[in-house]
Amino acid sequence: MQEKKPAEKQKSGKQPEAKEQKLQAQAHEKGEGLQETKEQKLRAQLNELTETLKRVQADFENSCKRTEKEKIEFRQFANAAIVKELLPLLDSMDAAVEKIEKQENVKKEEMLNGLRLLRMQLLQLLQKHGLQEIKCLGEKFNPMLHEALTKGCDESRQEDCVLEELQKGYLLNERVLRHSKVKINKIKEEKKME
Repeated sequence: MQEKKPAEKQKSGKQPEAKEQKLQAQAHEKGEGLQETKEQKLRAQLNELTETLKRVQADFENSCKRTEKEKIEFRQFANAAIVKELLPLLDSMDAAVEKIEKQENVKKEEMLNGLRLLRMQLLQLLQKHGLQEIKCLGEKFNPMLHEALTKGCDESRQEDCVLEELQKGYLLNERVLRHSKVKINKIKEEKKME
């Protein structure tokens, strides 16, 4: 019996090593399986994120195109209301031209009165939309509102005073639309030249 025991021990000693190797091999396979599963999950997440990114990018591009289209349409039709309000003025001008053509002897005063009425009608319409004339005659020169084209000398007026308005200037909603072109008083410069 004693002889058998060492042989059994040898067999039983080999068995635990074989079992350990099998267990290690199975654990290794499971580890690779786990690793493959993790890789598959990561790939699936990557694909999902890539698809989401593509959708977001497409939505952004569509939004940009839609915004640009809306801007173009806005520019095309933004002035429609003002143009519609100008139509009665155009009608008045057409009526004035027709009246002048029909009359043989048109008086200068009648034509001037008609033109003044048309100008007043236009100015009222534009003022309704924020247009204001820049007052400049007799005012001190202001480079923010006036553009000096010429100089003059009038000792009865102050230095840098606007002597003459060469072209009207306008503000639109308190912002300069066009500067008044003016002739300004420069007494000091005239005296220096003499």
